[in-house]
Amino acid sequence: MSSKESNREQGFQTLAVHKGYKPDPLTGSLALPIHQTSTFVFPSAETGGRRFAGEEEGYVYSRLGNPTVTALEEKIAALEKGEKALAFASGMAAISAVLLGLVRSGDHILCSRGLYGCTFGFLSILKDKFNVDYTLCDMRDKESILREIKENTKVIYIETPINPTMQIIDLALIGQIGKEHNVTTVVDNTFMSPYLQRPLEYGCDVVVHSATKYLGGHGDLVAGVAVGTKEFLEHIQFTTQKDIGGILAPFDAFLLVRGIKTLGVRMDRHSENAQKVAEFLESHPKVTNVMYPGLKSFPQHELAKRQMDGFGGLISFELKEGLEAGLNMMNKLELLKCAVSLGDVDSLIQHPASMTHSVVPHEERIKMGIADGLIRLSVGIENVEDIIYDLEQALS
Repeated sequence: MSSKESNREQGFQTLAVHKGYKPDPLTGSLALPIHQTSTFVFPSAETGGRRFAGEEEGYVYSRLGNPTVTALEEKIAALEKGEKALAFASGMAAISAVLLGLVRSGDHILCSRGLYGCTFGFLSILKDKFNVDYTLCDMRDKESILREIKENTKVIYIETPINPTMQIIDLALIGQIGKEHNVTTVVDNTFMSPYLQRPLEYGCDVVVHSATKYLGGHGDLVAGVAVGTKEFLEHIQFTTQKDIGGILAPFDAFLLVRGIKTLGVRMDRHSENAQKVAEFLESHPKVTNVMYPGLKSFPQHELAKRQMDGFGGLISFELKEGLEAGLNMMNKLELLKCAVSLGDVDSLIQHPASMTHSVVPHEERIKMGIADGLIRLSVGIENVEDIIYDLEQALS
């Protein structure tokens, strides 16, 4: 192979399939082995000492690293264009480890106005127990953000699109402000996956995911990941991850690697289906306020086109007759399943105000744009005609 060929940058789907693992030279196993072990044997006592001192590469204990998990982390880092990734036992384990690694008592976190309910809950814990303050900010323009930055602001934390309102935040703007004010920028990229959006390319510092969602894709695991610089992720690895211990099990890492191999193919189908479903909902006389970045009527459609490679599978909408009509519609569905989570191959529908965002106080939830009657739909990869048929019969 020529040096030109060996240095050639591979495409996303090729990296999704191959990055992180080469067939085992001993057995020839094509599939990634599951290293289901808690500890690792040292060839000598001296080797063990050197590994604990960080003087020699090698595995010590699965809370500190595991070959199956490492393969997953290398794959995720390549897809997000980051130097290093860390895998966690859940998305919230990733989010909490990153934030704990960035702040101390007396610091301030500036957040996007909309947040996942459990992220909001964790911020409340930081404030109540550890004196870490936070502010929820409408980040649609630079002036609004700059007004909320304080001398003790250490982190800007955003979701984009925001869960569940689908509001888009300008990633290049966030990256620029973070650099100008020496503030670490953290982006929850769960809704898009690295196939459709890569915040690090826009100057943001850290990406987090609930890998349970699109990365896994099959509703059979719970996991989280964080991606960023090698220096920062190693700091997290040997502090908050090691000492709090929210690590990913080898078997779940194996399932994630398997799921990621089809990520690009699945995201294409999710996006294609969601576009057609959103257009159907927008045209339905009983539906109002359809929130989907792929619609030309969506207020931030042009921004979405600039920073995303597709519009994803999440839609939020309301019915003209309000909450009771929405709940009634959900109960009439036959193919679509009423369940929290998203990014599954199955289409899932839920009511944020009473489910995923119920921890958020009503007044704050309304400020976030989460009306009592808002419905969130995660469009799966079924035949889109069947999804639309089910929605149509439930609405009628």
